[in-house]
Amino acid sequence: MLTKVIPFLFVILWSSGFIGAQYGLQFAEPATFLFIRMCISIIIFIPLLCIFNSVLPKGKDALHSFISGFLIHGLYLGGTYQAINLGMSSGLSALIVGIQPILTAIILISFQKQRLLFIQWIGLSIGFIGISLVVQGNMNWINTEHKYLAYGFAFIALFGITLGTLYQKRYCKNTDLIGSTVWQYIAALLIFLPIALFKENMAVTWNIQFIFGVMWLVLVVSVAAVLLLLYMIKQGSSSSVASIFYLVPPMTTLQAWIVFNEQFSLQEAIGFTLAAMAVYLVSRKSTPNLSKITIK
Repeated sequence: MLTKVIPFLFVILWSSGFIGAQYGLQFAEPATFLFIRMCISIIIFIPLLCIFNSVLPKGKDALHSFISGFLIHGLYLGGTYQAINLGMSSGLSALIVGIQPILTAIILISFQKQRLLFIQWIGLSIGFIGISLVVQGNMNWINTEHKYLAYGFAFIALFGITLGTLYQKRYCKNTDLIGSTVWQYIAALLIFLPIALFKENMAVTWNIQFIFGVMWLVLVVSVAAVLLLLYMIKQGSSSSVASIFYLVPPMTTLQAWIVFNEQFSLQEAIGFTLAAMAVYLVSRKSTPNLSKITIK
């Protein structure tokens, strides 16, 4: 029962990251914001190593964790935050990243010789239609001056999270979750620090709102949601985990309605339902002879 609840709990927590990003970027620039977030995350994870008797991966396992962190946290978070900072709405950024299941399926079919059932392809199509309906009303730009650059960063985020989950599944499957996550956050920190130092002024408006936003992103997203993601990657298949991300744009829209009082229309409700249906269809256990997933 708990295993079935984890994906949906993950979606709720992960989706709040888009809201937190849009909220927190009012008080700090993207790399500076993410540098602070990574520092606090590492500080929190170090005692967790002792509490859960975890160990830091060494050698090749540490290197793989670094690469996974570069993709999942460096490219994905960095790309998303930069896109939103350049004027893209959180809903549109969530939509672009929501294409992940389709990109994952294409990669697996092209390089891993994985075959999906026909019903799973239907699920992927339904899911894309669903998330398009959900965020269609939230595609207004805050600032269109750097529109195409923002699109570029959003697609960097898409490729980062897609390749990162595949890489995590292939090379970090047997590593300690907490220890691997520490290396991932260190890798991300090493990415954001030089950008913050040389491309930004590192100015932060320290107030209750910013502190609350940072701590929410750290405790709820960087700790709870990320550990749930890594657990799902370790226990499940790549395509099934990717399909969970179809629920992120609808949930982001719902949370934006709650936090920012944005409209939640009937069209978005229909899209939410289609996205949920897509998760069910794509996550169905496949028959062994047609779609057994093999990550070599």
